[in-house]
Amino acid sequence: MAEFFNTPGGIAVLILAQVLAVVAFVMISLLFLVYGDRKIWAAVQMRRGPNVVGIYGILQSVADALKYVVKEVVIPAGADRTVFIMAPLTSFVLAMIAWAVIPFNDGWVLSDINVAILYVFAVSSLEVYGVIMGGWASNSKYPFLGSLRSAAQMISYEVSIGLIIIGVIISTGSMNFGDIVRAQDGNAGLFNWYWLPHFPMVFLFFISCLAETNRPPFDLPEAESELVAGYQVEYSATPFLLFMAGEYIAIFLMCALTSLLFFGGWLSPIPGLPDGVLWMVGKMAFFFFLFAMVKAITPRYRYDQLMRLGWKVFLPFSLFWVVFVAFAAKFDWFWGIFARWTVGA
Repeated sequence: MAEFFNTPGGIAVLILAQVLAVVAFVMISLLFLVYGDRKIWAAVQMRRGPNVVGIYGILQSVADALKYVVKEVVIPAGADRTVFIMAPLTSFVLAMIAWAVIPFNDGWVLSDINVAILYVFAVSSLEVYGVIMGGWASNSKYPFLGSLRSAAQMISYEVSIGLIIIGVIISTGSMNFGDIVRAQDGNAGLFNWYWLPHFPMVFLFFISCLAETNRPPFDLPEAESELVAGYQVEYSATPFLLFMAGEYIAIFLMCALTSLLFFGGWLSPIPGLPDGVLWMVGKMAFFFFLFAMVKAITPRYRYDQLMRLGWKVFLPFSLFWVVFVAFAAKFDWFWGIFARWTVGA
């Protein structure tokens, strides 16, 4: 058996098994994310939320998914059928393949490439095309306006996210997520993590992730009071399910990036406790909880406020931070906490 896994066929089987394991984890997590999102929102509003299907309503997400799968797919008469169907598939597939470079533990990654951050940027930049395709192919002005809003919003905040991550790359000297996590390892536990030296950027990154994934208070592309659910308004059944699944998978990906870049990934926060995948999953769940709480307690921004925040506040601040980190790393300021090249290089 061991010899078989050294052959091309065996290697293909191993890769397929790893891919299926990651897909299974993400899809099972998706069911709990939707359930948790609804439960947290209900708790803030002092109501029960899902509580009928399964114990404590835990199977409600499964029932909703089955409902969408068995419903009829309705395509508007004037829509471009090919692009209309390709749009949700594009959003879902691109959200899934971004997980190929996300490590859950030391060595637990599908593709341990040196330019993992560039890969995530490339894939996430393409995700906007699914939204634009959906809005344009629907042949209706409301979905089209929603897709244009989403395109402008995602591009605006990708700039801030990129500049913030450049600061982390400068500190580490590597674009590999494993190297970034290992650069945060040390005897001080959580005080070795990048949240401390890059403290202001943690908040900017988190808010940018909200805007990038169209989450409240930046859900203007899906503002039902203005655009009747935005670019998704003409979608039903499975295509609508794929859009929503892609959105939640992208949100969970942002939770993973926050954990890896600023909070030590799979590293234990307390020296002496073993590191492991449970720390990584726990941090991701915590950041999703913050995503859900923001949705429950904040009012929606106006679109001009959203764009002004991205271009006039986040962009100058993150650009200044890149310059500051570059000088701090070069001249070894602050006891070298901004320069950890011995790990990443």
